[in-house]
Amino acid sequence: MTRPTKILHKYMMQDYLRTSASTDALFTSEDVSASLSSIIAVSVHERISPCAGVSFVPYHAGHVLGACMFLVDIAGLKILYTGDYSRAEDRHLVRAEVPPVRPDVLIVESTFGVQTLEHGQDKERRLTDLVHTIVSRGGHVLLPVFALGTVQELLLVLDAYWTDHPELHDVPIYYASSLARKCMAVYQTQIHAMNENIRSRFARRDSPFVFKHVTSISRTRGWERKLAEGPPCVILATPAFMQVGASRELLELLAPDPRNGVIITGFSVEGTMARDIQTEPEEISSSNGTPIPLKLSVDYIPFSAHVDYSQNAEFIELVDADHVVLVHGEQNTMNRLCTAMKARYKNRGKDIDIHTPRNLEELELTFSRQYVAKAVGALAARYPKEGDAISGLLFSKNSTRILLDPQDLHPFTGLSACATRQRQSIAVATGGDLVRWHLEGMFGTVSEKLDRDGRLTLRIMDVVDIKHTSEHEMTLEWESSPSNDMIADSTIALIASVDQSPASLQLTALSTPCAHPHAKTPDDWCLQIRRVVWFLEAHFGQVTLDAGANAEQGAVPGLTIRCDEAVIYIDANRVAVVCVSEMLKHRVEAVVDMAISTTYSLADLFATSVPVPAS
Repeated sequence: MTRPTKILHKYMMQDYLRTSASTDALFTSEDVSASLSSIIAVSVHERISPCAGVSFVPYHAGHVLGACMFLVDIAGLKILYTGDYSRAEDRHLVRAEVPPVRPDVLIVESTFGVQTLEHGQDKERRLTDLVHTIVSRGGHVLLPVFALGTVQELLLVLDAYWTDHPELHDVPIYYASSLARKCMAVYQTQIHAMNENIRSRFARRDSPFVFKHVTSISRTRGWERKLAEGPPCVILATPAFMQVGASRELLELLAPDPRNGVIITGFSVEGTMARDIQTEPEEISSSNGTPIPLKLSVDYIPFSAHVDYSQNAEFIELVDADHVVLVHGEQNTMNRLCTAMKARYKNRGKDIDIHTPRNLEELELTFSRQYVAKAVGALAARYPKEGDAISGLLFSKNSTRILLDPQDLHPFTGLSACATRQRQSIAVATGGDLVRWHLEGMFGTVSEKLDRDGRLTLRIMDVVDIKHTSEHEMTLEWESSPSNDMIADSTIALIASVDQSPASLQLTALSTPCAHPHAKTPDDWCLQIRRVVWFLEAHFGQVTLDAGANAEQGAVPGLTIRCDEAVIYIDANRVAVVCVSEMLKHRVEAVVDMAISTTYSLADLFATSVPVPAS
């Protein structure tokens, strides 16, 4: 929140505690103090980044002093949350701004729906004329207000009017709110947060909030009755809805006299006294249930610090977000605004998504994003041709992305690449031949080599090295990566369970030692191809091994399938299927993929990178 809001927050929370019953309070004074120490005040237009990938910028909202709307950026997705806002030019506030950035989502208030309000000097003139009329006929004027926002605007209007009309100098203007009195001191010190009109007056040593004709009334016992029975005056009292408090007491005292008048200056929630008396009933109920005749005049002049339909529609169009979410409004009001905005866009040939979620309703929106990465270094040295595959490291920082060769990592990013080599020793209670037999059963091919010390080393899937470091110990070494760690974990689990395996007991009971196949021969590869052929014949019938023109020289042969009238050729080296019929081609590719997965060992698929069928 902004600095003015932080100061006002303290006063408003303390006032809430003071006016609430101790058993009903949601928090304590200690909670208020703790919240103040946790608040970090921000300035308008200041970019704040609480964590990587998330930032927000406050903009003037024009609702009350210090009020802001926030443009939130989450990994490039921009959301503008207006809160309560006003686009009207008034006497002291900066009107709501249109951010220079187009957001993806606009969350906007819908307080007045499709209602159009009176603005500017016409509204002020109607208010002052009505007040003048009531006091001239010997009546009292009651203006029920909130302690913050509208009351300051009304006091500026009335004080200026009284200055221009000497005949009213004997008619006092009171505001009856201890919270408003405290807030007034904040307004006097936060001139920099107001509009040019207030700042220029302050520069001329004319303090706008040091009123000449307005007095904060001392709220002694029975002050409401003294005012109601006294000479004509103007009273601004809280709360605005007149459910309880000073404004309700004054309404009950002033209601029977037709010379008096009450002027509703803001939005009133349905079911409140402020809304009920606008229908001008013959009587109202007092706080204790006694009926009171309602003879005073009731007028509605909206000085609300909210946008009306014309202002809201203009702002929504200026922001031009893809999604608009309507909040802060009664259900019917929101629906009418939604319908009006859709019709407005339809007439202009535009389409927009407008949402009216209920309270606590979850709203799911989907967004597509296109990210651009700039190739640098060795990757940018050669211009790629259409169809070329480009691979490299994708580096992202502050929404900027570059694609680079691993050897260019340090020059372009300042980062250094490193590899972690892991070593794990495990106790074994069996011989190396039995361990190897189990490894071949799990992974297929197990290669062997001698290390620098001349010790025999088994290599699993070209990733994990296994050495017999002592009579009852084996050591595994591998370069760490997600896939390599998975292979190492499964290898360790297998070795640890060799001595408990029923297959081990059965095998060790035989007199012959375990046989160990070594490197694959060309005959082994041909056998694998023949296994694939057998698999394909079970699905398609006739399959021919072909070493003709389509097969690469020195490579394993190609395969030809004849299915009815169609001829399908499979390049066994690249596992590429060639067929005129796309539907049949996809079917063959699926079967070939299944054949390879079934007939090839895990080591062949992983270490020798047998390709999946190409589309």
